[in-house]
Amino acid sequence: MKIFSILARAFTAIGILALHLSAPAGPATAGVPPGRPTIVLVHGAFAESASWNDVARDLRARSFPVVSAANPLRGVKSDADYVAAIVSSIPGPVVLVGHSYGGSVISAAAVGKPNVQALVFVAAFAPEVGESAADLSGKFPGSTLGPTLAAPVILANGGKDLYIQQDKFGKQFAEDVPPTVAQLMAVSQRPITEGALGEAAPAAAWKNVPSWFIYGDRDKNIPPAVLAFMAERAKSMKTVVVKGASHVVMISRPKLVSRLIVEAAGAADAADAVATAKP
Repeated sequence: MKIFSILARAFTAIGILALHLSAPAGPATAGVPPGRPTIVLVHGAFAESASWNDVARDLRARSFPVVSAANPLRGVKSDADYVAAIVSSIPGPVVLVGHSYGGSVISAAAVGKPNVQALVFVAAFAPEVGESAADLSGKFPGSTLGPTLAAPVILANGGKDLYIQQDKFGKQFAEDVPPTVAQLMAVSQRPITEGALGEAAPAAAWKNVPSWFIYGDRDKNIPPAVLAFMAERAKSMKTVVVKGASHVVMISRPKLVSRLIVEAAGAADAADAVATAKP
C-alpha cells in the first residue's frame, strides 16, 4: 500500500508539472487573438521548411499553434492539394502564410476551405487565375534569378529540377543574411521543377480571403514592383515594405514577419467574431 501511495503522489506531481509546462506563459500571450488560429507556413523554391524557424519560434512564444509544411515544389496544383490536405486536417481556424512560390500554393490551397481566415504573402506570388510565377517575374524588370541558376537536373519523367548555383546563392537569394547562414541555405536548398514555375494558377483565393503582404525593397528574385502590383491588386489589408531586405525577409527580419502574421490572425479573428454575432 505504501508503494501505491508513493506512486500516486509521483504521478500527481508529474501531472501538475505537465500542466505547468503546457500552460501558456502570461507575457507570451499578450495581444494573442482569441481562439489562436493555427499558422501554416509554406516555403517556396530554393528554400525549405526550416527557413521559417525564427518566425515559428516567435509565433509559438505567443502561444500560436504552428505547422511548417514541407512544400513538395513539384507543381502548383499538386502542391496546393498537398497543403489543402494539411488544412483539412486542422480542426479550427487557419492562417496560411506563403513565401515566394509558396504564395501561389496557398492561394490555390485556400479555395473551398472555410477555416482559412487569412492569407499572408511573404515576398510571395499572388497570381491571378491563369498566371504563372514565370509570367509575374517578368512583368516588371528587376529579377536577376535566371543567370544564377545551375544547369538543370534532368528527371526520369523528362522534367527538370532547378537549383541556384551555390556560390551565387547568397548574393541572389539572401544578401542580408550572414554569409555563414547563407552558405548553409545554399547547401540545403530544395529544388523546384521548371514546370512548377511555368504552371498557370488554378485558383486565386486572395479574391475572397483577406490578405496581407510583406516584402523587401532589395528582392532580386521577385522584383519589388511586381510585389507591389500584386499587393494592390489583391486589395491588401496591410502591406509592409522592409528597407534593405532581400527575398528571404522571413529569415533576415523574422520578428517583422511574425508581427504581421499575428496582426492578420487578430484582424481575421475579429472579423469572424463580428460575422458570427450578426443575427
